[in-house]
Amino acid sequence: MMSLAASIVTTIALLNLFHLPKSYSSEITKSNSSLPEVDVDLLEFPLNLEYLEAEFFLYGALGYGLDKFAPNLTLGGPTPIGGKRANLGPFTRDVIKQFALQEVGHLRAIQSTVKGFPRPLLNLSAESFAKVVDSAFETKLVPRFDPYRNGLNFLLASYLIPYVGLTGYVGASAKLQDPRSKRLVAGLLGVESGQDAVIRALLYKYKNIKVRPYGKTVAEFTSRFSQLRDKLGNAGVKDEGLVVPKDEGAEGLITGNVLAGDKYSVAYDRTPEEILRIVYGSGDERKPGGFYPKGADGRIAKSHLSKAY
Repeated sequence: MMSLAASIVTTIALLNLFHLPKSYSSEITKSNSSLPEVDVDLLEFPLNLEYLEAEFFLYGALGYGLDKFAPNLTLGGPTPIGGKRANLGPFTRDVIKQFALQEVGHLRAIQSTVKGFPRPLLNLSAESFAKVVDSAFETKLVPRFDPYRNGLNFLLASYLIPYVGLTGYVGASAKLQDPRSKRLVAGLLGVESGQDAVIRALLYKYKNIKVRPYGKTVAEFTSRFSQLRDKLGNAGVKDEGLVVPKDEGAEGLITGNVLAGDKYSVAYDRTPEEILRIVYGSGDERKPGGFYPKGADGRIAKSHLSKAY
């Protein structure tokens, strides 16, 4: 039989569990059930983009992804296709490594708030990015665009990713109900916006440089990428390259466009459906492909997959 002393110790320990600080209890239970269902859905959906960013930046900077760096965050999802270490200079590698570690933090933040889901299958191959670039220019570039070839190519490929996520956070912010959800999204948006600003600023420095061997400038690449995202999103203009007509620049007074924004220089917003159309590369939230060969995960994304043709 248990001694009286042991019984008292056990009883005290059990009582202490009921009086843990809220931060501890939420970590243990992942108390997403206390959040409104709409918040849970809107907080889980961005995991699709955060997985993509984390893996692309980790592979680009380090040559390996979450499976080696933080396997617990994958929740058992399949290993990405085609990711590899990019041929980056010391400065660019340092910046991309910082981005990678930030994205790992984002995954931890979201997964500590909502249940989440396993990492979806991601296609990070050079071929996957080449298809996006070919679609943007409406022709097959020769040789095929390879994001891992050099620092400039990797930054151009990076231009494709954080901006989509930040527009999603802007769109979600108005629909969230719980202050905890709003605080999390505001924090994520702040860093995603910062990443996009750094990428755009680095590319803006070389806006008039021609990307070898294509004979097209960095500014033209970014304009084409933005036009493609607008076309796929099918919700009007919500994307802008590094150089725009003067009347489309800030206050209608400048062609330089290091940060994208509407006529009031306010960030654009996108719905989950618009984001899926873009990252699938299909223009249809029901038709997976692109970076997500088998589709994105979470209730929102799956609801559209269930309605597929």
